[in-house]
Amino acid sequence: MSQRLQHKDSVIFLALSGGEAVGFAQLYPTFSSLKLARAWVLNDLFVRQAGRRRGAGVALLQRGEDFCRSTGARSLTLSTAVTNFAAQALYQRNGWKKDEHFFRYYLEM
Repeated sequence: MSQRLQHKDSVIFLALSGGEAVGFAQLYPTFSSLKLARAWVLNDLFVRQAGRRRGAGVALLQRGEDFCRSTGARSLTLSTAVTNFAAQALYQRNGWKKDEHFFRYYLEM
């Protein structure tokens, strides 16, 4: 993990409440060959129960968006579980759009 951060292969943001970490977001850089532009993947977003419904998730999303804009990125993407309705509602309330054009596939190793 530390090598990822040292090589700027990852960026982590913390949400603090009363000096205590209540959540984090981790972003990874990528490149969109379709848009010919830098892009980022919001790979992890986690908020402890103590930070939920108190704005920590919204703050982390906003910080990630601001950071991506500052790097000249054209997009920020994420994926979430089909059954994670709370996260889906958070994303949609904050302007994120569900991809209606592509399915996500993976190959597990």
